[in-house]
Amino acid sequence: MGTLRSNPCSVKPMCGQSPGSERGVSNAEKLRETSMTFFISRRDALKFAGGLAAAAATGSSASAQAKFFRIGTGGTGGTYYPIGGLIANAITTDTLNASAVATNGSVANVNGIVGGSMESGFSQADVNYWAYTGTGLYEGKAKVEELRAIANLYPETIHVICRKGLGAKTVADLKGKRISLDEPGSGSLVNARAILGAFGITEKDIKPDYLKQQQSVDKLKDGTLDVFFQTTGYPQGTLTELASTNGFDLLAIEGAEAETLRKQFTFFAADEIPEGTYKGVAGVKTLSVGAQWVTSAKLDADLVYQVTKGLWGDKARQTLDTGHAKGKAIQKANALAGLGIPLHAGAEKFYKEAGLIK
Repeated sequence: MGTLRSNPCSVKPMCGQSPGSERGVSNAEKLRETSMTFFISRRDALKFAGGLAAAAATGSSASAQAKFFRIGTGGTGGTYYPIGGLIANAITTDTLNASAVATNGSVANVNGIVGGSMESGFSQADVNYWAYTGTGLYEGKAKVEELRAIANLYPETIHVICRKGLGAKTVADLKGKRISLDEPGSGSLVNARAILGAFGITEKDIKPDYLKQQQSVDKLKDGTLDVFFQTTGYPQGTLTELASTNGFDLLAIEGAEAETLRKQFTFFAADEIPEGTYKGVAGVKTLSVGAQWVTSAKLDADLVYQVTKGLWGDKARQTLDTGHAKGKAIQKANALAGLGIPLHAGAEKFYKEAGLIK
């Protein structure tokens, strides 16, 4: 390709000489040669520029086709966030850019979906049911009728974490204690209030706080907090670290009060945190709710179909099995278990193809 020289001395052999003095050609001939050089350069430059423009247009087209799909999770110390990251990585393709977003948890995710700040989110089964029906936590508020399910993921177990040596035997013993119920917008806060209520305790009977999990752990370590509630899949990373440093005790949720809760709220299930889940911490009987992946009915059916298919694909299976202890519990056979809200049309299409819906 001809080149356009910007240095005026580079056009001729030496500054101050005539254009034709080096090769014995006339000024006219040299002028024609120079003009040809400039003509070729411009033509090739235009071709090159056109190529760049085409490449840029192709890249822009590819970027335009890649749809963003945010997954609202929870605090970075919980189970939602790492699971969300694994799923986002597994379902991302050339046409789908998925990402996990740290949030305050279930209620915040439902609100974010309705408000349009995220395309989907993880939320507890109880929160989803209350939001969709306008009952419980959403009593007196507008029903979130656009809320739709993508999949049931795994059981979230209610942990009541006590400072080592606190001496509480049942939830009824927590009156007067310094307790974090988790942060506003979290499903843990909703569960904590329901459980305390079943044992005859209100927030007036305790010294309540509303902290993120890591803040609760730090205050438990320094002795300024007695108990905190956490609804999460086990083993949970922050609790595993706490068990190996300061240690803690788990409080059981069982007996007549637990049975009453299960009858009153059908989304609660009997559960157990086994011995050895956390180093040096005795196992207990407790309750759990389903962790579910939800979205809005307004979202494109083809997009949600692609997301659902990705969740149950081979790449996601391998990622979940090896990436987190709770990942193995996420199974297609349980995808429709405990759903208290309708499926999204795109997800329903996939489950029909997979034979889970007739």
